[in-house]
Amino acid sequence: MVGACPPQNVFGFRRLSGCADYHFALVTRIAKPALDLSLLYVVPLIVIASVYVVMRQRSRKEHVSVQVEAIKQGRTEPPSLHPVIDPLACIGSGSCVKACPEKALGLIDNRAVLVDPASCIGHGACMAACSFSAIKLVFGTERRGVDIPNVKPNFESNVSGIFIAGELGGMGLIRKAAEQGCQAIGSISESLKSAAKRAKEFDWDVVIVGAGPAGIAAALTAKSMGLRYVVLEQEAALGGTVFHYPRRKVVMTAPVNLPLVGKLKLGEVSKEELLETWQHIHESQKLRVEFSQPMHRLTKVSDGFVIHSPTQNFSTARVLLAIGRRGTPRKLGVDGEEQSKVVYRLTEPEQYMGRNVLIVGGGDSAVEAALAVADAGANAGLSYRGDSISRAKPKNLEALASAARDGKVRLMLQSEIKAIAQDRVELLSPNGRKSIANDDVIVCAGGVLPKDILESAGIAFTTKRGEA
Repeated sequence: MVGACPPQNVFGFRRLSGCADYHFALVTRIAKPALDLSLLYVVPLIVIASVYVVMRQRSRKEHVSVQVEAIKQGRTEPPSLHPVIDPLACIGSGSCVKACPEKALGLIDNRAVLVDPASCIGHGACMAACSFSAIKLVFGTERRGVDIPNVKPNFESNVSGIFIAGELGGMGLIRKAAEQGCQAIGSISESLKSAAKRAKEFDWDVVIVGAGPAGIAAALTAKSMGLRYVVLEQEAALGGTVFHYPRRKVVMTAPVNLPLVGKLKLGEVSKEELLETWQHIHESQKLRVEFSQPMHRLTKVSDGFVIHSPTQNFSTARVLLAIGRRGTPRKLGVDGEEQSKVVYRLTEPEQYMGRNVLIVGGGDSAVEAALAVADAGANAGLSYRGDSISRAKPKNLEALASAARDGKVRLMLQSEIKAIAQDRVELLSPNGRKSIANDDVIVCAGGVLPKDILESAGIAFTTKRGEA
């Protein structure tokens, strides 16, 4: 009969007092294993989710702390190319935060934020790591504009015959700068086809100014195409802007194909390893590079140009500007600065062992130079005109404070160099003028873009204020 209770002991159940009791027991017997199985999966998921939430909260607290400290120290303006994050496109995965070797990015409220803008050095690893196109790289901010030269899609500037590639034109990524160097030479080669006879009137088909990633890639391309080329580098070694990076990791976001060399597979490498790679390419390919040849003037002549350096003039049909935005080192403008004891970057700290060395500047490069020469056994001093070192990274500030307490670095705030003698330096501070013993001076005051040289050649600039 439909709806009747089953007989006693059916399915192993003893007949209960009523049908309702029987069905409840049956459901319980069947549901219990399913419940146990679900708990087997649900409990671990709850544990994992709880750990994730705790870690995110801890991470948020750390990143907020970094942001607050950066604001407190006035480290709110990025020095160069930097990321802008679209909060609507960002999903908070944190891939960009992990990719940033400078720890300039953080996660706050499940969104990526530039928590320490002054730490960003513009290599763009964050943009490459973002899979959701939530990051774009821009120059300048509303408060601080950055001048970028006007460049056409073929890398030619508003001046016919002058081409621009790499960081000067707005591309700080090493891989992209190298690609632009190759592409710019391709455009130059095309432009020379219609002016082959005129080009022979000059010493070179193209002069490449700058031996950084864009310049080296351009030289390889020019050589592979049979062009008459030469690279002018103001420094005594290769590397361009990379040479001035701190001693930490630099990210090559993807392999880059270089003519005559092939695919350059560099993932995450140190600055020193990257410079060794450029040096190996230079030596193995016998690239034409003239070192210690800064561009002092660029003049137009008939259908070509003349680049004037301190010791030589270079006549060329085309010019490729592959210089970084640091330009030439910023000088102090004091008596005695022309002496050989005054340099504008630290190369080998060991050479200063046992010597009286004064470092000038208030940024990371100055702090790192002071710490490096002190560790190498120098009698190190750091002079800065401000009343505190605020533009350096927290880790560098901690190391400097420790070195100052231990007497390894003599910290001289609110001081300015007024004159440099052969064995002494004259300093002016609130306590008056004083003379200190000195063997070497390392000036770490940043660089100056040779905008006046470029503008005198007719190159036009646009001021970028947070624009790509």
